[in-house]
Amino acid sequence: MILPIIGFGHPTLRKTAQPIEADYPDLQQLIDNMFETMYAAEGVGLAAPQVDLPIQLVVIGYREYDEKKKEYVGDPIERTLINPVIVEAKGEMQYYNEGCLSVPNIHEDVLRPECVVVKYYDRNFELQTEEMTDLLARIAQHEIDHLNGKVFVDRLSPLKRTLLKRKLNDIVSGKAQTGYRMKYVSRKK
Repeated sequence: MILPIIGFGHPTLRKTAQPIEADYPDLQQLIDNMFETMYAAEGVGLAAPQVDLPIQLVVIGYREYDEKKKEYVGDPIERTLINPVIVEAKGEMQYYNEGCLSVPNIHEDVLRPECVVVKYYDRNFELQTEEMTDLLARIAQHEIDHLNGKVFVDRLSPLKRTLLKRKLNDIVSGKAQTGYRMKYVSRKK
């Protein structure tokens, strides 16, 4: 089932998500629904707060892009991260252009470490510790930010946020156009 994605300005995006246990109600169905929602919206990651659930659950899914063939290749790289924690950041800080399903139509360069070590439970609730690099590291950091009440625009300079203010206000007021179902918080006058 495809779930509505909440837009920038919704209070759930600013809450600190709570850890869950293996007996969380309908966990496997929720994970499946989140993957379906993410893929339908053409995203590469989705955190539970983005579907209005303040719990520590993230799904990631993408395929590698072959520059020579100009197409996506191979099987999808997928991860389910439950109660994830970044235990170490390594390597150089790098800029990469990010977007967000909850902040549609805005893409900006965000500075993050190129490698992170993440401790998490997988969808079978088995404890994993994984060193993530490149795109996987970038997506994991972006989605874990959501679990901490942050969106990628929070990592931009004050000047850049000021320049994006009108676009962000349009999202808050429900004026953003997307190809997927969204739930907005209308601004009070």
